[in-house]
Amino acid sequence: MIKIKPLILLASLLIALTIIIPSVVVLPFSNTQKTSGKLGEDVTKASAKQTPTVSSPDANTAVTVSVFRSAKKVIEKVPLEDYLVGVVAAEMPAEFKEEALKAQALAARTYIVNRLISKDTMGAPEGAQVTDTQIHQVYMNDAEMRRDWGQDYTWKKKKIVEAVRSTGAQILTYDGKPIDALFFSTGNGYTENSEDYWTGSIPYLRSVSSPWDKESPKFSNQKVMTVNQFEAKLGVKIGSSSTIGKIVARTTGKRVGKVNFNGKVLTGKEIREKLDLKSSDFTWQRKGNNIVITTKGFGHGVGMSQYGANGMAEEGADYKKIVKHYYQGVQITSAVSMLSTLTAQK
Repeated sequence: MIKIKPLILLASLLIALTIIIPSVVVLPFSNTQKTSGKLGEDVTKASAKQTPTVSSPDANTAVTVSVFRSAKKVIEKVPLEDYLVGVVAAEMPAEFKEEALKAQALAARTYIVNRLISKDTMGAPEGAQVTDTQIHQVYMNDAEMRRDWGQDYTWKKKKIVEAVRSTGAQILTYDGKPIDALFFSTGNGYTENSEDYWTGSIPYLRSVSSPWDKESPKFSNQKVMTVNQFEAKLGVKIGSSSTIGKIVARTTGKRVGKVNFNGKVLTGKEIREKLDLKSSDFTWQRKGNNIVITTKGFGHGVGMSQYGANGMAEEGADYKKIVKHYYQGVQITSAVSMLSTLTAQK
């Protein structure tokens, strides 16, 4: 290893960190492989050779992220700044308000910083730190942005780069530690307590109101399946009855907690996953040999609602107010010292 004098090292770190700065969306309960992104949403991207346009030479020599590109089964080493831009580009529409994009960048930075400093590679193939999927954070490179955005590439890229850079080296912390900055697409008017969807009560992942979600195009959805399909997927029998189970519990976030099917009890989460529903806030109705299921919201409901964040931004809230609404009791903290540790280990 080449030894650098302390003053030179400090100067190089300060230059690199003003340019880089990571963006995170932390996987809570990462030991149980929960996802951090827009659960249930389809994100399809073809891989293409990356053409970095964001990073400076200094950034390229500092912190990098090894991303497993799932389409081509290759690993790309991406400068942190470029990685964060790629995550925000893939996870939130560029048409959203600037403050919502900043909130997304802050969540994304928190996730990757936490993962890098903890050396957590769970869910990633050997040699990679994260994948480009919802298991970690969805990511697209510059070539993919050009391909998908076409003539809108220039303004969209510029807007997202500014959102990432304007949040500096900031991350979200609770008791001095990076948080599990979960997010999802659209709520049902509320977010969910962490323990109502996963095991474990997290103090900053509390149910809060999110009335802005009702304006989301993804707020309501219907799914139709036959009675036989319904019974097979859930392992229940409803026969010819018009009654399809009884809801015996609801969560703090107004979603279905438990349903009793003639003695067999399933949680709302189990039903959502087995039936591949957009949300665990659902109602259903039997129509002949079919069951029509109506859902409110899109995603697991824990953490920050992306459409809710955009709704808050449209009403004039800045990104700090947005994240502190969806993540209760958190602080916005500089990650410079954490990043300097990573850089010093290079």
